[in-house]
Amino acid sequence: MTFRSSSSSAASRFGPAARVVAGGLGLAAAGYATWAGLAWYRYGQASKAKGDAADPLLDHFMPEFEVVERHHLGIAAPAEVVLAAAKEQNLIGSPVVRAIFKTRALVMGATPAEVPAHGLLSQVLALGWGVLADTPGEMVLGAVARPWEADVAFKAVPPDEFAGFNEPGYVKIIWSLRADPVSSVRSVFRTETRATATDPLARTKFRRYWALSSAGIALIRLLSLPPLKADAERRWREATHVGEPVAATR
Repeated sequence: MTFRSSSSSAASRFGPAARVVAGGLGLAAAGYATWAGLAWYRYGQASKAKGDAADPLLDHFMPEFEVVERHHLGIAAPAEVVLAAAKEQNLIGSPVVRAIFKTRALVMGATPAEVPAHGLLSQVLALGWGVLADTPGEMVLGAVARPWEADVAFKAVPPDEFAGFNEPGYVKIIWSLRADPVSSVRSVFRTETRATATDPLARTKFRRYWALSSAGIALIRLLSLPPLKADAERRWREATHVGEPVAATR
């Protein structure tokens, strides 16, 4: 009679699964390395969007920039409803987003930031961002920071001083929430993030940071879109059902 040890039996059961997990981790690592390499190579080659995606309001505050992140999504709700939902979305409510923030904190040895549990606008203002513009169709947020520091501190700059801010050692960042009407009941939500360093040394540090961190930044933006679409369309269905308009928040 032949006996097999429990460890041998366990290896036979879990070996294939372990190989699949290891293979997946290997692919993820390779994908991340490719992304980081491309982000490093493309740094400084950012250009303005054209056509419907062009944004004169962002151009006013930052006409030239070194990196950019853009996303858009069609939503079956009026623009004012979409923009209200965008301002009130809860990014911290996503387990994946929380994991990204925790990973950054662990890697960089940062102290986890305390932010409100609900409302994107409240969350970013609590972190130190400022509102540069708030129009019926678009909100622009801005800050200056040293993103490569472990405990990064965002500092608001008055709207009339933001474009000209050039204090060495910083990165200027602007971020838009925008809803363009397609019809009375449909719109396109757009979000764009631009950043530029204020001097060569800050640029060197930020380029390294952007190469390593831009994948997480892009993922956060992408993860925010489906819940926003679902929330805005739910708000519109409820508003039309009860026959009352939904006012955009300010």
